[in-house]
Amino acid sequence: MSKILIRGARVLGGEAQDVLIDGETIARVGTGLPADGATTVIEAEGRILLPGLVDLHTHLREPGREDSETVLTGTKAAAVGGFTAVHAMANTFPVADTAGVVEQVWRLGRESGYCDVQPVGAVTVGLEGKHLAELGAMNDSAAAVRVFSDDGKCVDDAVIMRRALEYVKAFDGVIAQHAQEPRLTEGAQMNEGIVSAELGLGGWPAVAEESIIARDVLLAAHVGSRVHICHLSTAGSVELVRWAKSKGWNVTAEVTPHHLLLTDELVRSYNPVYKVNPPLRTEADVTALREALADGTIDCVATDHAPHPHEDKDCEWAAAAMGMVGLETALSVVQETMVETGLLDWAGVADRMSFRPARIGRLDGHGRPVSAGEPANLTLVDPAYRGAVDPAGFASRSRNTPYEGRELPGRVTHTFLRGRATVVDGNLA
Repeated sequence: MSKILIRGARVLGGEAQDVLIDGETIARVGTGLPADGATTVIEAEGRILLPGLVDLHTHLREPGREDSETVLTGTKAAAVGGFTAVHAMANTFPVADTAGVVEQVWRLGRESGYCDVQPVGAVTVGLEGKHLAELGAMNDSAAAVRVFSDDGKCVDDAVIMRRALEYVKAFDGVIAQHAQEPRLTEGAQMNEGIVSAELGLGGWPAVAEESIIARDVLLAAHVGSRVHICHLSTAGSVELVRWAKSKGWNVTAEVTPHHLLLTDELVRSYNPVYKVNPPLRTEADVTALREALADGTIDCVATDHAPHPHEDKDCEWAAAAMGMVGLETALSVVQETMVETGLLDWAGVADRMSFRPARIGRLDGHGRPVSAGEPANLTLVDPAYRGAVDPAGFASRSRNTPYEGRELPGRVTHTFLRGRATVVDGNLA
């Protein structure tokens, strides 16, 4: 097995240290480590060394929508973005609601070799919200599923949601809820507010998200189970999660990079690249989300990487698909919105983008300290880099990024999956 010496990196943004990787493991961390026996020496002065990033919310589209993304292309995009593990959402074709489908996705991830793929199982059969899927069988499968979500749709039936929360207690699972009351969002095209009124587009009210969150944190407390709120997007949602946590209830939440940076004012362009579910909200919501991520009310950043082929976005707004790609730009957006504003330091970024998501997903081997004896799942970042986003160079099969041409800070130079470089000098290995 090869030895790699990373010399002079700022581990979690602290003092410069050397890190020696021996095979799949971090062998030593210290200063002035000798290069004896190292096959590769990386001079990393000024760079930040983080544990490999973990995404709780990725759409890889395979099986069924390989025109948008495949497990291979999606994991390549993940590696370029500094991720060593992603959770693949269940809204594929067929839906990942059986042991067979989740095992297929898991095996495709193992074959890709660019990052670990942990499938997310559907809560209900076919995402139809009527009958519980094979939750136990998916957990017992080779994929060992612990996170279940009908993401893309809300589990809006309170009885079904209660039963799911009760069921997953048996194996310490978690239900990840897409909080959207469907009756309140029929025909909705964007955030309900001043901009939607001026544009004449159907509004998506904050209460459609907040009402489901309120119900589900109460249900989770009632049955003593774990609930995770996907892509939280409003200031009111923040207050509900903060209240639930103050009660000691087992509630966690995520925010996407785009909800930390972009607002509904961008919809004035009618560019469908800004059409997303949940919709871009107001500046006040963005401020509340940033503050909640900083104080830990929101546990983690999750990309909600949602690739779409060109024709699904190159059309009129009403006909366009919802979603944005995000794996390759997530860390840069977090650097701009949280680090450069002073809301988080790099240790905080490691916590919100590696430690906590790995813990929520019960993902062993990821989200571990950068110390001797730990798995060598690592990300090396050049924080001084600034450059315009060029989707033509994406590893993802899709190009529907809201950041095209926008200058963002930071660049992942190296990613290591169990000691093997998946990205070297910013390029796929």
